Amino acid sequence: MGRRKNSNKSSTSNNNNSSTNFDHQVTNMSVDDGDFEETMESSVFDDSISEPDETLLGSDQTSADYYFDSYSHFGIHEEMLKDTVRTKTYQNVIYQNTFLFRNKVVLDVGAGTGILSLFCAKAGAKHVYAIECSHMADMAKEIVKANGFSNVITVLKGKVEEIVLPIAKVDVIISEWMGYFLLFENMLNTVLYARDKWLINDGIVLPDRASLYLTAIEDAEYKEDKIDFWNNVYGFNMACIRKQSMMEPLVDTVDQNQIVTNCQLLKTMDISKMAPGDASFTAPFKLVAERNDFIHALVAYFDVTFTKCHKLTGFSTGPRSRATHWKQTVLYLEDVLTICEGEALVGSMTVAPNKKNPRDVDIMLKYSLKGQRCQVSRTQHYKMR
Repeated sequence: MGRRKNSNKSSTSNNNNSSTNFDHQVTNMSVDDGDFEETMESSVFDDSISEPDETLLGSDQTSADYYFDSYSHFGIHEEMLKDTVRTKTYQNVIYQNTFLFRNKVVLDVGAGTGILSLFCAKAGAKHVYAIECSHMADMAKEIVKANGFSNVITVLKGKVEEIVLPIAKVDVIISEWMGYFLLFENMLNTVLYARDKWLINDGIVLPDRASLYLTAIEDAEYKEDKIDFWNNVYGFNMACIRKQSMMEPLVDTVDQNQIVTNCQLLKTMDISKMAPGDASFTAPFKLVAERNDFIHALVAYFDVTFTKCHKLTGFSTGPRSRATHWKQTVLYLEDVLTICEGEALVGSMTVAPNKKNPRDVDIMLKYSLKGQRCQVSRTQHYKMR
C-alpha cells in the first residue's frame, strides 16, 4: 500500500470550518486477563523504564537547552496559528462559552503570540495574565498593545515556575500545552504547577481532558524508505544508523487506509485533578486485526476535550480526523507481523519523561502475537527528542 509523500511539509488543512464536535472511531477494549497472561511472558510489567541497550547519538544534549529558544522563531507560531483545527477549536470554546470567561481572571500558560489571551479578552475576561518564557513574549506585548488590550492583558516573560503573579489566585487556566505524542516537551507539568499554585478551588482548566490512543498500520513502503534504507547505502552497510532510526518515533501523517486493527485507548488524563506523576504510566493494549494484512508499526495519537462548555467540544489528532500540525506518532517494529482478521496483537506501553532530559519522552513497548502465520514476542525502546 502506498504511503504519505512530502512528509516534511505540514499537512494542516486551511479549512476554517469550526471543530466544535469531534468523532474518532475508537474501540475502548480491555485486555482479557487470561488472553493477556497466555500471550505474554508476564502479565505484570514494571512501571519503570529500563535504559535501552542502544544509545542515541547526541543523547547527552538536553532538549531543555533549546526548547524555549525554538519558540522564539516565527515559523513555529505560524504553523500553530494556521492549524485551524487547533486554533478554531480554542476560539469556539471561548467565544461560544463566554460565561466561563466574563469578568473572570484568566491565566494563559505558554501564551506564545498571545492569541488565546486575545480571545479571552474579547470574550469579556476581567484580566488575562499571559506567561511566555521565550522571546516571543516581547512580540506578544506589542500585539496586545496594537489590538487595544493593554489594559486587560498583562504579558509576563519568564518561566511559570519562577514568575510572581501580581494576584494571588485566578479563575481560569487556559493553555495549549500538548506536544507530539501528547506528552513530548513535558509542558503538562507546567500547567499542573500553575493549577496547584494559582487556581481557585472551584476554578477550571481548559482543556481539562486528554486521551492517548494506539493503533497498528501496514507501512511496508515507507519503512523500507526510512528504516531499511540504511542496510545498503550505495553498496555500503550503515545498519548501525538503522538501529538508532528504529528508536526514534516518526512524526508524520498516516493514511487511514493503512490502519489494520481497532484503535485502543491507552490513557485518559483529567487535567483538573491529576498529579504530575500521572503522566508516567504503563498501559496494556489489545489490537484486534480487522483484515488479513501485515503490521509494520504502531501509531499513537491523542484527543483533547473541553468538558465545561455548553456543548462537549474538542478535537482529535487521529488518522481518521482532519489533519493537525501534531500529525501522528509512528513507532516502527523490528518485526514484520503477519496478522489474520480477528487475531490480536497484545502488550503494554510504558511512558515516562527521560531522566536526564525531562522534556524528552522514553517509551518502552512490549508486544506479542500468537497467530496462524506469525508468532513473536519482543520488547522495544524508543526515545522522542
